Amino acid sequence: QVQVVESGGGLVQAGESLRLSCAASGIIETIKYMGWYRQAPGKQRELVATLSAQDATNYDDSVKGRFTISRGHVKNTVQLQMDRLKPEDTAVYYCHVEFDTTVFWGQGTQVTVSS
Repeated sequence: QVQVVESGGGLVQAGESLRLSCAASGIIETIKYMGWYRQAPGKQRELVATLSAQDATNYDDSVKGRFTISRGHVKNTVQLQMDRLKPEDTAVYYCHVEFDTTVFWGQGTQVTVSS
């Protein structure tokens, strides 16, 4: 059974930084993508950043230059370094793990940025 667990959310002031971590366990096939999505109250879930098995990255325009996705030191982990945070970054952040035919999500971690 694949499990996806996020950590690292919290409350910060605008301009500060946070690092989110995601660990996937129970993996028995190759991961195609790991990444982060977020959902703010009253809005749809949206892509933040993804990292492919070939180390290709993709970012939403709103976070380019401020957020960095990277592979963790432990296998099947990924991190999201979030710098210069803005109030509009406030959302629940979900880790996303994609295989050839299936997708798994974590439970989410809250990020709140005060102005």
